[in-house]
Amino acid sequence: MKNILFVCTGNSARSIIAESIINNEYSKKFKAYSAGSNPTGKINENIKLYLTKIKNFNLENCSSKNFDIFLNKKFNIDHVITVCNNANKEVCPVWSNNNQIIHWDIEDPVSKFQNSNEKQINEIISETYDIISKKIEILLENEN
Repeated sequence: MKNILFVCTGNSARSIIAESIINNEYSKKFKAYSAGSNPTGKINENIKLYLTKIKNFNLENCSSKNFDIFLNKKFNIDHVITVCNNANKEVCPVWSNNNQIIHWDIEDPVSKFQNSNEKQINEIISETYDIISKKIEILLENEN
């Protein structure tokens, strides 16, 4: 079983989406975690609703937390994937093995929510979800 840590500044949207895709669709071979360099402390409500109601994902073990808790963990993190430019700049110097860091520049869906109705918000999230899902597929294809 390979462990993947997804890191984003706020750990409320993109990294949560990525963690939930792995843990709900690829859990036989991979375990995902997510964290933030400056976490909000909660999953964005629109993201949570999309993942639980539309994708029927279990988010029971998902939470917004600081990546510091993974620095001293006893288990091996096989890949650290930053999903925003801020986290990429902040995180890279911290990890002991910089070869395991992968960066995906994914636009923050939450920044687009203002003045959007529920349908538009779900479309924004769906677009972000599809981008992340495709990147995960490519990553995992190379793992086999």
